[in-house]
Amino acid sequence: MKHLTSVLSLALLGLCAAPPALAQEVSNAADAKAYRVDGARHLYARYAQHIYKGKLPPLIHAIVVAEVELDAQGQVRGIQMIRTPSHAPEVAARVREMIRAASPLPAPARLGGTRYLDIWLVDKSGRFQLDTLTEGQL
Repeated sequence: MKHLTSVLSLALLGLCAAPPALAQEVSNAADAKAYRVDGARHLYARYAQHIYKGKLPPLIHAIVVAEVELDAQGQVRGIQMIRTPSHAPEVAARVREMIRAASPLPAPARLGGTRYLDIWLVDKSGRFQLDTLTEGQL
């Protein structure tokens, strides 16, 4: 019985282990504005289940404007919140957490590091679109 418990414990640990690391993405963007698209695509891939599909409703729950600083390898070095919703501070905290957890972002190969800005449009369910890739509003 003790052996069976050990085997089950090891099996559960295997199920909970982190997925294997993906190959580092590289961005060939020539400036921060062009890099926004690569950063947004990376975040959409990382958080596919959290993306709001279709046009956003007329009244958005929260808007967060975040400036992200990356090193040459795409590691997040800093996040400056330019605009946060006073009625929903937890949304800004969640955006910051999601950006950090998605690190590294695509390495800005031509830029040797960059600082870029994007706008997070968040509905009441917590799903979001980034302004860079938004499908618009109703």
